[in-house]
Amino acid sequence: MSILRLSHVEIRVPDLELATAYYSEVVGLIETGRDASRVFLKCWDEHQHHSVVLTLEPTHGLNHFGFKVTDAGDLDEYQARLEAAGVAVRRYEADEWAPGHGTSIRFTLPSGHEMELVYGMQQVGNLLPQTNPPPRPMGLVGIAPPRVDHLFLTAEEVDTNTRFLVEHLDFRLTEQVMGDDGFQIASWLEVSHRSHDIAFITGPNGGLHHFAFWVDGWNDLRTAADTCVYHGVSIEMNPTRHGVTRGQCLYFFDPLGNRNEMFTGGYWVDPGAEPITWTEAEMGRAMFYYDGVVNQQFLTVHS
Repeated sequence: MSILRLSHVEIRVPDLELATAYYSEVVGLIETGRDASRVFLKCWDEHQHHSVVLTLEPTHGLNHFGFKVTDAGDLDEYQARLEAAGVAVRRYEADEWAPGHGTSIRFTLPSGHEMELVYGMQQVGNLLPQTNPPPRPMGLVGIAPPRVDHLFLTAEEVDTNTRFLVEHLDFRLTEQVMGDDGFQIASWLEVSHRSHDIAFITGPNGGLHHFAFWVDGWNDLRTAADTCVYHGVSIEMNPTRHGVTRGQCLYFFDPLGNRNEMFTGGYWVDPGAEPITWTEAEMGRAMFYYDGVVNQQFLTVHS
């Protein structure tokens, strides 16, 4: 029984066509389907039907997110564990929530975020042949990240959400920022043996700080920044390095107000590794290692 990695995010957007144009032409995602109120997209190197869902609603933000599981039976096991702990679980059969979507269970985190575990999403291929493929398709548009990478969410009680994921869903804590008062200010957790798959920072319940795409290296962050500037997308944080995760990053907002990140680097985690702790005094360096100061806008602006 295991959760593999982040599968998808469903993002609210008040202008569906503008959001679709941005995520297709600037970010470089590939549209795989749509209905009256939703557009389904994926990164080029993802085989599954969608990893980003844009849903037309009056506000921007996060509706739900999903992680992929290894086997169909994992859904039954996790549902039983969650319900035994008093967590309400809703089950969706394949294609019930959306065309191409797999069988899934959905539940609410203590912070109010809607989380899903999904199995068996429709496989549509990754634009490369299965025999003698080149390393990358020709003719990609925009930044064209290979895959979605992680989520960063806001929660009033970071420690409560952290315990929930560890105890009920087998996530592992990799890093944390601890306040001088002993409370957990932020936490980073993983299931894929990478530095993190999801993170939380103190803030309003239900908030989306950002969702991130993976790129292959530092030069890809430079290219992503060039692409943003070419299209008139304002960059919030130039290519730089995190202290936490040791990753490299670039931050900017979509035209509706949802923050995006392009991320690369980081480290691999073995089960049983002790989590890394950053003190409140070094929180600025934890977030942006070179600057070394707390960026209040970055910490407080969310959707």
